[in-house]
Amino acid sequence: MADTQNKSFPASAATRIPFALALSAVAGCADSIGFLEFSQLFMSFMSGNTTRLGVSVSKFDWESTSRVASVIVVFCFGAFAGTLIAAWVGRWRLSVLLLLQAVLLTIGIIIPHGTFAVPLHAYPIVIALGLQNATLQDEGGRSLALTYVTGAVVRFGTGLANLLLGTVAPSFWIQAPLWAALTTGAITGGVLQTYYGEDAFLFPAALAGLLAMVALVLTILKPGSAYVSGEVESHPPDGASAAKI
Repeated sequence: MADTQNKSFPASAATRIPFALALSAVAGCADSIGFLEFSQLFMSFMSGNTTRLGVSVSKFDWESTSRVASVIVVFCFGAFAGTLIAAWVGRWRLSVLLLLQAVLLTIGIIIPHGTFAVPLHAYPIVIALGLQNATLQDEGGRSLALTYVTGAVVRFGTGLANLLLGTVAPSFWIQAPLWAALTTGAITGGVLQTYYGEDAFLFPAALAGLLAMVALVLTILKPGSAYVSGEVESHPPDGASAAKI
């Protein structure tokens, strides 16, 4: 008898994969807009911010150190809060987290800018992208990395080698599409920022809001189904193992 529980969330790739690609595009778009608006400060790419933190400390540039370090802490808080919220709201996880992301991306436009060392207006956007990483899980129960691509590129490269060795993991097939989605979002964000400045954040906010509405409808119409929960039926929800992420 097949297990009735699946570590992935949602269990069905019919929901998980499209949402993962759309959210990666949202992250790429917001990160690109933020990078251009906030003096090359990354909204979601904490590896880049960590490098900048190291450089700032080495140069004794404490204003820049405070700026970058605070963003890293806020992003970590977003992932922390998102995980707790996901556990608390249960089957409403998709719609609640996506709605929060939409609201936070919008709030970043209207709150005071703060100072260079303490960029208050960047924090809601950073929290939103931290939250995003708690939205979906892969088949191992790990949060899908939706806001950065280093892991995806590494897994794609190692997956190619494993494909030749005949031991490729099911998650291999989603890595290139995730990279492409985030890249497409970053290009779109750059174009939008050129024309609309900080108001360009309304685009990823609207997309997150639309995804929240889709998730809400699915949760209401198909409560407890593999489309919006970790539950699986007696057959694999993805049809074929290669479709899982």
